[in-house]
Order: sequence, then structure tokens, then C-alpha cells
Amino acid sequence: MGRVINPDSAGKARIRLSKEIVLALRELMRQQQTDDLSRNLAAFIALALLEIHKTVDQSVLAWEKRGYWVKADRFRVEWEWTATLGEKMRCAVMDDDWGAVASTAAMIAQKLMKVQVASHNRLGEPWLNAWQRLKGE
Repeated sequence: MGRVINPDSAGKARIRLSKEIVLALRELMRQQQTDDLSRNLAAFIALALLEIHKTVDQSVLAWEKRGYWVKADRFRVEWEWTATLGEKMRCAVMDDDWGAVASTAAMIAQKLMKVQVASHNRLGEPWLNAWQRLKGE
């Protein structure tokens, strides 16, 4: 029997979420005033960053089984910012602190500067109802 390949790996999820965050950041920067769309965008960014942080341990697990401790630790350090900025964004959105949302969004944009999203993509609008999901947590 051959190997079972999981098409929805943690790495692919991280790439997809990174692209969705970049798309949401672009849309958030276009907003003139704070409304439901702004809340949804900021909430989605927070949730997606926290989701990315969860995928890091899944990726590192395979390296640790093989004894690649240094590689695993470097990878964790490389993606550690997702938990920090995700939590910071979550708190800012929940407190309605739009100055903190803007500054956190700028920091996130710097981290994801190399992520490219095509102008015609199939990502859609993943931020719909993100504010309700964030309040529900």
C-alpha cells in the first residue's frame, strides 16, 4: 500500500491563511470609517493569525520525531509573531481601539510583505461573519 498524502497540510493552510490576511489588510486599509466591515476584517485577521499559530506545532512535530530540534525551534521562532500580534489584534478589536488596530495591522503587513496575492484570486471574502465568531469565543 502506498503513502497516504494529506492535501490539506498545515503548510498549505498557512499559505492560504497568509494570503487571506493580506487580502483583508488591503481591504481594511481602504476603509474610511469603522463599520461592520471593518470589524469583520480586523476580527478575521486576529482569528487567522491565531489559526496560523496552531498550524506551526503540526509542522514542527514531524521534524521533532526525526530529531531536527534546531530546525523545529527556528521554525517556531520564525512564526511566533502570529500568536503575539493575533492576540494584540483580538484585544484591540474587542476593546474597539481602532488606533491599536491600525498600528497592529501595519506590523502584520510588514511581516507578510513578501506574500503575493493575485488580483484575480479565488479566496473570496473569508472575513464574512468573523466578528460574530470572535465574540463567540
